[in-house]
Amino acid sequence: MSDYDPVSKPMHYALSGIECIDYIKERLTPEEFKGYCHGNLIKYQHRHNYKGKPIEDMEKAQYYLVKMIDSMREMHK
Repeated sequence: MSDYDPVSKPMHYALSGIECIDYIKERLTPEEFKGYCHGNLIKYQHRHNYKGKPIEDMEKAQYYLVKMIDSMREMHK
């Protein structure tokens, strides 16, 4: 897969043709999705020193922070 990116487009999440994050957002309320993103942000910040790829984990935390902010912007239009 040429669009592979371990942070924003992991290969194992796009096998069904829809990004997992898009499916999750579709299935949750805006507030639930914000909470999902916040939880993942906390997870990647917490584990960045323990899993062997600290920069990648912090990039993933940043990815979820952006998704959380985007969700909040949508909620407060």
